[in-house]
Amino acid sequence: MKGGLTVLTRYMAKEFSARGIRVNAVSPGATRTRLADDAFTRFPEVVPALAAKTAFGRVGEPDDIGSLIAALVGDDGRWITAQDIEVSGGYQL
Repeated sequence: MKGGLTVLTRYMAKEFSARGIRVNAVSPGATRTRLADDAFTRFPEVVPALAAKTAFGRVGEPDDIGSLIAALVGDDGRWITAQDIEVSGGYQL
């Protein structure tokens, strides 16, 4: 699935570039959200193991992902297209 997303991102970026449309994908790592029925809250014992596998020693927060997305859609990201950007805090480095 991830490979398909990467190919689709690149294809769409090429296809829409003539219209000035940028296309990127964001691949977040373990992030504390309400997905999976608030799994990190319901199963807090998994958090230390996931955090230990990141370079920063913690799981992601929604703002970690949101900040990248804001940069991509704003003027700061105007020269970025066709990229799959992993936002994982250095997972398994």
